[in-house]
Amino acid sequence: MHTVTLCMIVKNEEEVLYQCLNSVKEICDEMIIVDTGSTDKTKEIARQFTEKVIDFKWIDDFSAARNFTFGHATMDYILWLDADDILLIEDLKKFKILKTNLDSAFDAYSMIYNIAFDEYGNPTFSYRRNRLVKRVKNFKWVGPVHEYLDVHGTIFPTDIAITHRKTDKKNQSIQSDRNLKIYEKRLEKGEEFTPRDLFYYANELKDHAQFLKSISFYEKFLATKKGWIEDEIRACINMAMCYRNLGNAEKEKESLVMSFIYDLPRPEVTCRLGDLYTNKRNFKKAITWYRLALEIEEDDHQGFRQIAYSTWYPHLQLCYCFWEIGDVELSLKHHEKAKIYRPNDSNVKKNEEFFRTYFKNRSE
Repeated sequence: MHTVTLCMIVKNEEEVLYQCLNSVKEICDEMIIVDTGSTDKTKEIARQFTEKVIDFKWIDDFSAARNFTFGHATMDYILWLDADDILLIEDLKKFKILKTNLDSAFDAYSMIYNIAFDEYGNPTFSYRRNRLVKRVKNFKWVGPVHEYLDVHGTIFPTDIAITHRKTDKKNQSIQSDRNLKIYEKRLEKGEEFTPRDLFYYANELKDHAQFLKSISFYEKFLATKKGWIEDEIRACINMAMCYRNLGNAEKEKESLVMSFIYDLPRPEVTCRLGDLYTNKRNFKKAITWYRLALEIEEDDHQGFRQIAYSTWYPHLQLCYCFWEIGDVELSLKHHEKAKIYRPNDSNVKKNEEFFRTYFKNRSE
């Protein structure tokens, strides 16, 4: 059987590290935990699982730290995780099966990354990342912040999911502006940003409510015409969010429509367009966009996916829109569809009671 090294970089992760390491200990033959300056019990927790806990002087460069970690691996394959990631039991079972069937024809294995969840624990925001790679390929991490693993060759898409548990960290504010500061230091030094840097810096600005500045960097990113297509689409969506926060609905709409330049419409985009028309009470146009969200067939690509926009959300909105234009039958039909996905949703329950009362009154 092939062997696996877990490689991680950590700093002050005492709240989440144990659950992360405990969730993958059965499938890892080696663990390399590189600490970048913890002042809590992170290293003590790590040593419960491995003797290979190594210090690395932090230099504002995530790729440097991750490459240092990879450089200490000795097994056939390298698995990488962050401290607030875990493998759920079902995914651990899948990983064990994968490990016994690793095929030398593949250079890397991608896995689903679930990073946001609804109140019932169902994933709402997911995308793929190359998680398990051949050590001998010597793949490198690129970028000081929002780094990526530069993988090439043949990649196998697994159905294994890594679950992100950031909400388990009680103290998340300490490093909230860390990435933004790294970018700003690089700008002060006169560094030239790559298209990827422009995109992720714009994201940081958006997350810190610097909306006008964020828009300007999204525009710079798109102007390069050298970005990953999924980032280009996300840039349009994020620009629209910035304009919404600025109260400019027309520019919000323009930004959403701009995403059609790069690929087929994404359900998230068409739903947001539907919302704009719903807010104007132009229900017939809104219906067109919500219906499109349900008709789009999404490929299993590496891009970001928010499941709500292709499942319950357009049905919920169509229920409302069809009611407003007097089509009770279609309104009820879409209510029933929304109920399949979210039977306990407060809005679905309100609609359920509304229809019950409506039909009761009609029958009397």
